[in-house]
Order: sequence, then C-alpha cells, then structure tokens
Amino acid sequence: MSRQKGSVTRRVATAAAPGFVLERSEAVPALIGRHQDFLLITGLGGTACDVGAVTGDAAHVYSLAGAMGAAAMMGLGLALARPDKRVLVVTGDGELLMNIGALAAIAVIDPPNLAILCVDNGHYGETGWQKSHTSLGVDLEKIAVGSGIQATRTIEEQSAIADGAKLLRQSNCTSFVVLRVKPTDPPKFKRNLDPASCRTRFRVALLGQP
Repeated sequence: MSRQKGSVTRRVATAAAPGFVLERSEAVPALIGRHQDFLLITGLGGTACDVGAVTGDAAHVYSLAGAMGAAAMMGLGLALARPDKRVLVVTGDGELLMNIGALAAIAVIDPPNLAILCVDNGHYGETGWQKSHTSLGVDLEKIAVGSGIQATRTIEEQSAIADGAKLLRQSNCTSFVVLRVKPTDPPKFKRNLDPASCRTRFRVALLGQP
C-alpha cells in the first residue's frame, strides 16, 4: 500500500499479525520449570500473575506494579550484582515495548546469568486491551538480535517449549525468549502490592539477611 505526501511516495508495510496460539497458563510454567533456581523479576499485570501462580508469590520473586518498562533493566542490575545467581525476567510485550532500548544496553553488557522471557499476547492488557505493536507485525526477537543479543528464540508451538526452557537455563550469554500466547486473561492471583514488605522479603532471599 502506498501513500502520497507531496512528491514523496511512502510504502507502508502491511505485515500480517503472527499467530498467538499457546495457552499461557500451560506454557509459562513449562518454560520456567523449577522456579527456585532463579531470582525472578516480573513485569506488571499479566506476567506478575503468571509468575505468582507458578511460585505462590515466593520471596525470591519481585513483581512490579505501575513501573512500565523497568523489568528488564532491574533484571540487568540484579544479574550484575549477583553473578552467582541465575536471574530470570518475565515480562510482557507491552511492558517491554515501553523500554525497548533496554535490550541494547543488556546486549552490550551481556551478563551470562541473565535470561528474559517475554510473554507476548499482542495486546496492552493493563490499559484497555488495545492491540500492541506485536499484533501489527513488530518482531521482538528480531529487535533483540539487532541489539546484539546472541541467544534468542521465538516459541509459537508446543514442540519448541523444551528448547526455550533449556535456553533460559543453560545459555552462557544473555538469553531472550519470546513466548507467543493467546490473548486471554492471565491466571487469577491476588498479589501482595505492599512494596516495602516485598522489598524486605526479596532482600532476605537475595542476601540471606533483613
């Protein structure tokens, strides 16, 4: 499709939206596996509920609320502070798109103990369920590759989940996995939204002291 503006003709991409077919309630737990092996940072909204349902809102999980775009960079800081721990960021496409430049910073530093799982349902679940950019042709894995992240996967089929789970756990460089899921509600989970208590318990899990 072309649009005429003055003497310049612009060609507008009409990329078809990718398939979002996996059940998040099944695929997210399968990718995370034994959650105790990680320090976990979650994005706000749906992924916080995903991880809460898997972990029971355990002390080694720090979930965000109202801090759009912060999850990946918090995970980077945590991975650098604790190179002896495996850090897993679980966030959504909408939250990551709010700070997509984080992937460039992460790629340049490339901590080997950092893994990012982006649960991509193609929608902004926190702001009214509008279609996100990934429903309109934006490919987050290609952005990660272009940023310089070397270990990446897009998971669209059940048969690829085992490979994605292995990448999150065993990569010797920063890994980035996009999980495409149906645009359905996340698990219902009542979160602890007291930031002070969440910070204190996470500090205990992190350092073994209050």
